Amino acid sequence: MTRVALKDELLDAQLLRAIGASPYGGSDVGECLAVARLVSGTDLDGWHREWSVAAERVAALAQTAADAGHAETARLAYLRASSYFRTAGVMLMGAPVDPRLVEAYARQTEMFRCAAALMLPAGEIVEIPFESTTLPGYFLRPSGEQRARATVVLTGGYDGTAEELYLANGAAALARGYNVMAFDGPGQGAALIERGLAMRADWENVITPVLDYTLARPDVDPSRVALIGLSLGAHLAPRAASAEHRLAACIADCGAYDLYAAFLERVPSPLAGPFESGRPWARKAVAKLLQLLASKPTAGWALRRGLLVHAVDDPLDFVDALRDFTLAGRATSISCPTWVCNAEGDDISASAPQLVDAMTCDKTYVHFTAAEGAGDHCEQGARGLYHARSFAWLDELLHPGASSE
Repeated sequence: MTRVALKDELLDAQLLRAIGASPYGGSDVGECLAVARLVSGTDLDGWHREWSVAAERVAALAQTAADAGHAETARLAYLRASSYFRTAGVMLMGAPVDPRLVEAYARQTEMFRCAAALMLPAGEIVEIPFESTTLPGYFLRPSGEQRARATVVLTGGYDGTAEELYLANGAAALARGYNVMAFDGPGQGAALIERGLAMRADWENVITPVLDYTLARPDVDPSRVALIGLSLGAHLAPRAASAEHRLAACIADCGAYDLYAAFLERVPSPLAGPFESGRPWARKAVAKLLQLLASKPTAGWALRRGLLVHAVDDPLDFVDALRDFTLAGRATSISCPTWVCNAEGDDISASAPQLVDAMTCDKTYVHFTAAEGAGDHCEQGARGLYHARSFAWLDELLHPGASSE
């Protein structure tokens, strides 16, 4: 894995995540490194404090520029402020919800919406009808004439937000002539923090209403809509594509095949088999290990995050919930062309080849390496390279510059 500036592996990865947004206006490298120099060890309170200070400073710059009529300076500063507020809050994810996380996510949304209002054309805030509520999101159009275009629907992961999806994939898609629909599904962003919607495995039942809304728009060509999944979204997107056959293409970055199987691989081998068979003593032993893990500042973050996202109190309930997150028996039902990648240093995406092997559709697999600077989870340090490869494939299928008429 790429090491940037911090000794702690997780915090350094989160730093790289922020830096990786720089090509699309989501950060300045120097600003990020300046914050990193102020973070001590695994002090998550300090992490939140220093990123918040940086975010407020950049937000003030954005407001000053906006007041002076400097729209582009303001737009870019609002984007950086949004990214820094999200970065400040993300390490506080856990149950019960930390009010600082609520505030950080609210501020990242506020800053992004200020930036979206200054885009050309301005970004549209949308509410997608979903069961008894709505899912928050954004519909963004590239510059130029308004017509029915090829469109990408962006779905994220455990700790991402619809706003971050713009930086991860949306800006690159717009630059290539695609419409962009980015949204928070259950367990994500505002849908989780503000509306209390927990994560669910049946992502086909999430994507179907999102597609219903998207395909009804006159500026969307219904025959040219692709779904792009990021991080956990790279598991959820193929799951959705296995049942939702209106999609013209699917991209999974980085595709994970079976989340429960991945958990079992991390359980000490003498416990894994008995735990899987439901032996009470093994479940009790694993529960103690998980409780100990959850108490560790960074090593336990993913577990604490999981409890919040899945709306459970017991670590074993979180683990049991992962049983439903498998593409076994479903991958063969994917009918649209599908592009799957993983990264050399990313354990989360190690099972991507299983997904590729299981699919019977037109499929493409790409392995990113550390030697090309793309060996980290979701190629965080080389998003430009990732976009070059993934959009080269998608462009050949959907021809974003072509008219639907």
